[in-house]
Amino acid sequence: MMSGNLASFNFIPQLDLEKETSRWNQVYKVLTEPKPEIKATQREIVWKKNKSTLYFHPAKEKKYQIPIFLVYSLINKSYILDVGEGSSVVGGLTERGYDVYFLDWGSPKYEDRDITLDDYILNFLENGVKRALRHSGAKGISMVGYCLGGTISAIFTSITKLPIVNLVLATVPIDFSVGIVPDKWLKGLQKGTIDFNRFSDVYGVIPSEYMYLMFRGLSPVYISPWINLITRAHDPHYVEKWRRMDKWTKDTASFAGAAFKQLFNDFYKENKLLKGELEIGGRKVDLKNINCPTFVFSTSRDTLILEEQSLPIMDMISSEDKTYQVFEGGHVALALTGMFARFADQWLSTHSQKIQEVVV
Repeated sequence: MMSGNLASFNFIPQLDLEKETSRWNQVYKVLTEPKPEIKATQREIVWKKNKSTLYFHPAKEKKYQIPIFLVYSLINKSYILDVGEGSSVVGGLTERGYDVYFLDWGSPKYEDRDITLDDYILNFLENGVKRALRHSGAKGISMVGYCLGGTISAIFTSITKLPIVNLVLATVPIDFSVGIVPDKWLKGLQKGTIDFNRFSDVYGVIPSEYMYLMFRGLSPVYISPWINLITRAHDPHYVEKWRRMDKWTKDTASFAGAAFKQLFNDFYKENKLLKGELEIGGRKVDLKNINCPTFVFSTSRDTLILEEQSLPIMDMISSEDKTYQVFEGGHVALALTGMFARFADQWLSTHSQKIQEVVV
């Protein structure tokens, strides 16, 4: 028989009522209030083509002569890289002294159904880089690509004659035979039992709702944030970042049908980039043509782009100055926590000519 005062035994942890009240008030706020407004880092439009826009974000205090040209994926909307003060990749880079040019691909409409990856790379990206070089007056530019934007940046760098002096690739897919796509899908694509051609032809442009559902089904990135929110809802700063992320994950871009077919046929089905068989605008894509200093990095908890997808590029490029690193973190967190800008700056700052070093 137990003796003593049972009240002295603290079987139930004492609740911090103020903290718990704050937690559930914040959860209620997320569930009931409109999505947050995303305020872009100071910028101006320097070029437009169709639905795409090239923004110029001036450095807070310019330290480097070479500007950055930032490229994001075609699949999601690009504002994930400029999602608000304290979380912005663009803002983090401008605060570190870089002028930044940021290409927003836009979201295609039905009239854009015939736009291919060739068009995006040659008519949009290459012309955008030309415009950035003219606007900046710089003799070269640093290409920085994230996710599929990194794949596009690598392809572009390998075929262009424009002065790309540095290349930074974050969580970049190069080998499309591995990844988050289920094995049955990959085998079906490779054997021809799954064919996205008909699907693309019917819709012309893949609706954003379908793109959202497709990638929500492929990755746990859309599930775990709710657990994180409830766990840290007492922290208003975390909740604000969470709300921005939640808005972005549900705000998927549409996808031009011709480019969609090309992505699944040439990359996922045939893996042409890895095999050296890809052609863009009649130009053979050979990653050996990349000989500028190159920095590639992955994150340790990435559930969207696996490290095995990125590593092959290190043996495929000719750059003598090349670095590969793995940083702690996840795919989306890389853009939302400020880590992207910090990691890129650690390398770029040693490969970008400082203003005071320019001989007059």
